[in-house]
Amino acid sequence: MKSEQTLLLIKPDAVERNLIGEILSRVEKERFQIVDLKMIQLKAEDAKRFYQVHQEKSFFKDLIDFVSNASVVAALLSKENAVKDLRNFVGNTDPAKAEKGTIRSDFGLDVTRNSVHASDSEESAKFEIDFFFNKDLRA
Repeated sequence: MKSEQTLLLIKPDAVERNLIGEILSRVEKERFQIVDLKMIQLKAEDAKRFYQVHQEKSFFKDLIDFVSNASVVAALLSKENAVKDLRNFVGNTDPAKAEKGTIRSDFGLDVTRNSVHASDSEESAKFEIDFFFNKDLRA
């Protein structure tokens, strides 16, 4: 198995509740290496680009308003099977349906304010890592 990279985004609800350290600590205990970190407040237009795959969905406007309302923390992570392992570790998008012990089960408030975003494929991870760490993103 080769090491791969993925992105974890700690959303405003978790940042505002001072859960950054707890979430990153749990990530490290799962043997992910934190390669880079960035705290940023996204502008609405940047949030729209980041979540462009959801632009036709009914929740898009609420998601953009939420994620651009306060700071987020982007974490570039590395591990074998990073994308799949992180998705399993964060749990179902709906905290009420997430397996006990996952990030979203433990900290998520609802489907939008579910504390974290995790890349869902290697292709998404590449786009998302480039978005936060390889481009000149300024907010």
